[in-house]
Amino acid sequence: HAVVRAEEGGHNWDFPGKGEPKEGWHMNGLVPLSHLKGELRSWLAVLILGSASIAQDPLVAQGPEIPLEEWRYIGGDAGHTRYSSLDQINADNFESLEVAWIWRGDNYGPNRLAVSRSTPLYVNGLMYTVAGERRTVVAIDPATGETIWTFREPHTTRFDRGMRNGYGKGVAYADVDGRGVIYISSPAFFLYALDAKTGLPLEDWGASVPLTDFPQTGVRDLLPDLLRGWGPWERWDSGLYDPDFGIPRELGHITSSSPPIVVNGVVVVGNSAEQGYNQTRIEMVPGDILAYDARTGDHVWKFHVIPRPGEFGHETWENDAWEWTGDVSSWAPMSADPERGLVYIPTNPPTIDFYGGFRPGDGLFGTSVIALDVQTGERAWHFQTVHHDIWNFDNPTAPVVLDVLVDGELTPIVVQTTKQGWAYTFNRQTGQPIWPI
Repeated sequence: HAVVRAEEGGHNWDFPGKGEPKEGWHMNGLVPLSHLKGELRSWLAVLILGSASIAQDPLVAQGPEIPLEEWRYIGGDAGHTRYSSLDQINADNFESLEVAWIWRGDNYGPNRLAVSRSTPLYVNGLMYTVAGERRTVVAIDPATGETIWTFREPHTTRFDRGMRNGYGKGVAYADVDGRGVIYISSPAFFLYALDAKTGLPLEDWGASVPLTDFPQTGVRDLLPDLLRGWGPWERWDSGLYDPDFGIPRELGHITSSSPPIVVNGVVVVGNSAEQGYNQTRIEMVPGDILAYDARTGDHVWKFHVIPRPGEFGHETWENDAWEWTGDVSSWAPMSADPERGLVYIPTNPPTIDFYGGFRPGDGLFGTSVIALDVQTGERAWHFQTVHHDIWNFDNPTAPVVLDVLVDGELTPIVVQTTKQGWAYTFNRQTGQPIWPI
């Protein structure tokens, strides 16, 4: 048996398999696999309990239909609890772990020294993760370290313009019509749906991309849906949309740094804006949240993170800054409560991270937690953790969904940890703070 230890998420897995463990390659983010001396009855263990281990029984564990040993979300479950009740690896036997095999990802390029951050999923006997700056999707046999299949996005100028290319963190998974599907949002801001067994793009899914070497199915260009209806793009008169180059340089650039999340048949996609690292201008595209039908790839809804006229929160943008500045991206992973049909979005500050003189006002929904109806994209509730953020205090991790006892009553909560050193705790249905803020 072999044990996987992943850098992000902190979970260690032991898998059954035939044959002797192999030595292979090592990637930053997916570290050596080990095996235990002696025999152990169980074959999976997850070591870390998560940042909000105040609940003994997290509500959104794996669900009764999902085997306990599986890890189908990068946070373990839709609620991002990073919790498992399995206990094969413990304080008594941890020192007995030995390296079984090593899988290495730096040869996936193009820059072998680049950081590659990812947390693997484990579903139906295979591990799924991403490797290298291109976020090549890989399926790995956890018993032997053998690579089963890979998928790499064709090259584009959009990729060359990207930032945080190695920050993909992983992939998303869902069962669709009895078939396992892997979803990946790429550095160039395309969404793919791949057959989990073969790695091939799904047939009759998404829309074809008019670029050389791109698959004709199983892909969706996210930029047209993001840009549609946005004033600076609608007024752009310097040429047609170029799917290779992407957003015109004068208007901004956007990528992704976390996988999407699949909830109740809907793929919800966040994004990551340029301005976090490159403080070069005040004009920027808003990081609106996009959603797609998991079965067909059809665009379902878009939530405006910078409210437009007539929308809730529009008055929090003065100086007409809503019209031409942006960001408010959801670069961190998202979480969800499938039972209530809600997805929880942590957001970034508006452009620019450390200066806001040109955008007076609170600037909703910057640096906020937003609960959205996953079927419609309508706002259920929100809480802004920093008004008019000019300190880059963006919410850096997925909100954690738990059930806890509050004054003796079992209460559904969601917890957002922050760069401030505070954990904000809400009733996840109503958004009411559990304790006074």
